[in-house]
Amino acid sequence: MAEFRPRMTGIGRVLVVVYAIMALAATGRSLVQIIERFDDAPVAYLLSAFAAVVYLIATVALVKSQSRAWAVVAWIAICVELAGVLVVGTLSLTHPELFLHDATVWSGFGFGYFWVPLVLPLVGLWWLRTSAGRVARERAPESSLAGRSSW
Repeated sequence: MAEFRPRMTGIGRVLVVVYAIMALAATGRSLVQIIERFDDAPVAYLLSAFAAVVYLIATVALVKSQSRAWAVVAWIAICVELAGVLVVGTLSLTHPELFLHDATVWSGFGFGYFWVPLVLPLVGLWWLRTSAGRVARERAPESSLAGRSSW
């Protein structure tokens, strides 16, 4: 009988929960900004909406990351997230006039979110890299090892 193993445990589960929280927070923030004050800072508010979409895609991709296609989507989403945090974070410090009225989720490298947006993609990429080997080992058919010496 096959042994039941949860699809995601430990740090992977925590990572998905944090990504889901960030997706909700960024979505809520961007919706309020766009609905109430879009004309004040459209670029900043659209960047917040973009961040929300990236977090949502990353959350779904991480949940389904045991599939090779979804793992690729997770890598892409998290790399886009990291690039966004670095670019927007740098621009918000070097060109603060771009973000006069309000910040984005990624402004100040995620200062408004206790720098979670800066740390999260680093942890996500680390987890994807370390879990890829584990998933590959779990997928390896046991029959391919049959007949081989244990030496």
